[in-house]
Amino acid sequence: MNSKFWQNRRIPLAWLLLTRQPLRLLVALAGICFAGILMFMQLGFRDGLFDASVTVHRLFDADLVLISPRSMSSISMSGFPRRRLIQSMAHEDVVGITPVNWNFLLWRNPQTLSTRSILALGFEPDDSLLTDSQFAGKAQRLKSRGRVLFDELSRDEFGPIASWYRNGRIIETEVAGKRVRVAGLVALGPSFGADGNLITSRETFLRLLPSTPPGSIEIGLIRLRSGSNSTSVVNSLTKILPNDVRVLTHQEFIDFEKNYWRSSTSIGFIFTLGAAMGFVVGCVIVYQILYSDVSDHLPEYATLMAMGYKLKTLLGVVAREGILLSIMGYVPAYLSGQALYALVRSSTKLPVAMDSQRAVLVFTLILCMCMGSALVAMRRLSDADPAEIF
Repeated sequence: MNSKFWQNRRIPLAWLLLTRQPLRLLVALAGICFAGILMFMQLGFRDGLFDASVTVHRLFDADLVLISPRSMSSISMSGFPRRRLIQSMAHEDVVGITPVNWNFLLWRNPQTLSTRSILALGFEPDDSLLTDSQFAGKAQRLKSRGRVLFDELSRDEFGPIASWYRNGRIIETEVAGKRVRVAGLVALGPSFGADGNLITSRETFLRLLPSTPPGSIEIGLIRLRSGSNSTSVVNSLTKILPNDVRVLTHQEFIDFEKNYWRSSTSIGFIFTLGAAMGFVVGCVIVYQILYSDVSDHLPEYATLMAMGYKLKTLLGVVAREGILLSIMGYVPAYLSGQALYALVRSSTKLPVAMDSQRAVLVFTLILCMCMGSALVAMRRLSDADPAEIF
């Protein structure tokens, strides 16, 4: 019984070859881990950029959105006549609208007195703006002139507004050189385009930015009757309204912003290129390790071939080495990526987080990296001539 067990037991040759020289193995794993971390960070920054760019967009209570055809992105929004939004009410499926002003103003930090650009949104407090059920109550405080709601997720450079407000302190500062008072907090979140946000009434917004025409808005939110086909309504409104306005579904409005950062700027390309460079670096490191391992054990491989082992079997050993390296290198890269994502979130407040799709993608890249390098290193086995050992 015991003899049969040992006869059927397979020797883990790939594992033994890898662990024969622990220092070389550690160097290989460090290289794979570094490549994995680099890919995690570059892809995380890229996806975080796209997600952060639509933080406010996702929170809008709207089925359709009107913007100017001249608008390029959230950092370059152009105005259009407010009456276009009112005209959309003629459609039978439209049940509500919200005109929104959108622009960047200078916020003065009440603690350091330094100024910083902040995204300001202006709307009518009685209208629906965000999907947050508690927002409607906070919006009523904006009916008093000069009141604003401050985004508590804004970067620290705007001052300790959230902590001061929760402690009951009256917070007054300047926006665009005019006095305002913080009347409440909202949770929106910063983006690559805006480090902070505030919401106010259109009356206060026009006072802060008097150059804005009263009849002009940057965004028009449209809510549809339950069960309406948003795509059909978009096509219908596009035919009805003049060409000085563009009609988008809510998702198209989100994609409009993402596409700007993805295609109209070099940021997305740079992060993708960084991930590709990490992949190449990993390929070089793994290839060097596997090639050296095969070269060092070439006489042993030749001996096995002389004993009757087929070349296909020996190639499988090298392939298993590649698989083992990919698994052992991925685990620390994944854990390090999680830790670095948490550090980035706490430092920048950007929505950089691990998701299953990116985790699978990086593992696939590491597996391809190791298997591709193993495939190239396998060519060295063709030089293993059994006759050389005699």
